[in-house]
Amino acid sequence: MSEPNKSRDAVDLAEAARLIDELERDLAKVRGGSADVQRLRDEVETLRNVLNSPVRRDNWVTDSLHAIRDQLDETVDEAVYEGMTISRYVADVARLLGL
Repeated sequence: MSEPNKSRDAVDLAEAARLIDELERDLAKVRGGSADVQRLRDEVETLRNVLNSPVRRDNWVTDSLHAIRDQLDETVDEAVYEGMTISRYVADVARLLGL
């Protein structure tokens, strides 16, 4: 029996890992220590851990990507000030989630 919506819900894990690499590099450039930026860093680290876990669940990856997308929205002001391109990351996460 096939799993419904499997192809629609599946996240490209290699693409998610590439996105996390890029986000980590850009976040390293953000000098601000606001709580929003720290929460974004924490969410990125969480997804990195999920992707590196030997027990990987698609819903964990999806949940982490949603959390990162939400946190990106809250971090816009400071990160834009520091030169980070938030809109590109929001678009990339939405694409990975099929939104």
